[in-house]
Amino acid sequence: MKFLQSIILLMGVVMLCSGCSSQNIQAYKDKNPHMHVKDFFTGPVKAWGIVQDRKGLVVRRFQADLYGRWTDDGVGKLAETFHYDDGEVQDREWVLKLKDEGNFSGTAGDIVGTAQGRTNGNALFLNYVMTVPVGNKKYNLKFDDRMWLIDKKTLMNKAVIKKFGVRVAELTVFMQKQEEVLDAE
Repeated sequence: MKFLQSIILLMGVVMLCSGCSSQNIQAYKDKNPHMHVKDFFTGPVKAWGIVQDRKGLVVRRFQADLYGRWTDDGVGKLAETFHYDDGEVQDREWVLKLKDEGNFSGTAGDIVGTAQGRTNGNALFLNYVMTVPVGNKKYNLKFDDRMWLIDKKTLMNKAVIKKFGVRVAELTVFMQKQEEVLDAE
């Protein structure tokens, strides 16, 4: 009986803590500058970031080059190339689809199903499951990305990465829009 009581108490504490920590994107509706996925992710963007394990130890650092282009019907392609400190290079191409005001979806080769995104004010929240290779194994990890525009050219991203509902890592990324450089002919 004590074991059952302990489990119920633990579940209550977990539910209470998860309720306290959840953020509602509506809290950012009046924050400026306003985040528009198509505006920020058009043209070249540079990114710098770290991955921390669940204890906070930095286990990877990276730089990334992103390039976005959009069609008139609200479909965008965002090419990403990550350069990790251990020499690994990783490419991904997102296909993003704008839906109604503030909502969008995305797919990519290593994304399981469809990512769901929402913007409001200066914030962008994005949730997805990514297949991540670790050694000889692959794991499906849940990403909860929370991004905020600092100014019109700078975006900060904090992501919690979970497996079976347990936080296994965190990702911190800073992104900066770059000037489009056109080749002179």
